[in-house]
Amino acid sequence: MLPFKIHILGCGSALPTLKHYASSQVVEIRNKMFMIDCGEGTQLQLRRSKTSFSKITAIFISHLHGDHCFGVIGMISTLGLLGRTAPLHIYAHEDFKKILNEEMEVFCNSLGFEVVFHKVDPTVVDIVYDDRSVTVTTIPLDHRIPCCGYLFHEKQALPHIRPDMIQFYNIPTCYINNIKNGADWQLDDGTVIPHTRLTTPADAPRKYAYCSDTKYMPGLHKIVEGVDLLYHEATYCNDNKELAEAYHHSTAAQAATVARDAHVKRLIIGHYSSRYQDESRFLEEAREIFANTELTDEMEVFEI
Repeated sequence: MLPFKIHILGCGSALPTLKHYASSQVVEIRNKMFMIDCGEGTQLQLRRSKTSFSKITAIFISHLHGDHCFGVIGMISTLGLLGRTAPLHIYAHEDFKKILNEEMEVFCNSLGFEVVFHKVDPTVVDIVYDDRSVTVTTIPLDHRIPCCGYLFHEKQALPHIRPDMIQFYNIPTCYINNIKNGADWQLDDGTVIPHTRLTTPADAPRKYAYCSDTKYMPGLHKIVEGVDLLYHEATYCNDNKELAEAYHHSTAAQAATVARDAHVKRLIIGHYSSRYQDESRFLEEAREIFANTELTDEMEVFEI
């Protein structure tokens, strides 16, 4: 099974602290690297995580609050200094295009690569990225400004070849891909060996949902139903539920409620308010509702 990992680069909220960096993650799936959000300090965190800058093919921005996008122009500038030639794709609300173009005109007007902007409508569920191995779909959220999460859905892989059967029937290596794609094998005497006998079923496709800044949404669980791993913001604990409502954020208990109702396998939470020194409170509160909850922290890697 090829890697499907979530690298946590930053899991703090808007106010900078010495403990946490602003929001950013890298999704590693089938040897591709996608970034979700890019707050200040993301480049330093990439260095610390030993993640190659050049492997980032796209950046998905959830919304236009600074702790989720202030790092983008610096990232583009650094990629230019590193001699990048491959296009970099940016997915964000349409208002970000004007901001990005103005910044690039001042700071990045002689890049050796193309920055391709893709407009995202955060109010609808829509496939915004699609290749041979993964689709990325928007998840509409409820924040103070237009905001969406992203669902990374691995596509169904081909079945696994059984080496013992390949050897037993002396099947040439050049025919293996045909068998993976459903072809049978015929012996010299005309006997047909069905491909199902020569393979084992493929691994089930995996799914990761990233739910950035949002107030509690009772219907959100329907969009993230059954995902293998859910990241849901948990800016506050229940002692500040009123603040969560006022600023369109969630509590740890509300994040856990979404996970429980969606029947997800695992929940990870982050975007902690700087007012909390003891983050174990988030974990205790969430686990009372959804036991398989973990806290995010910088440099942690969650594997699906």
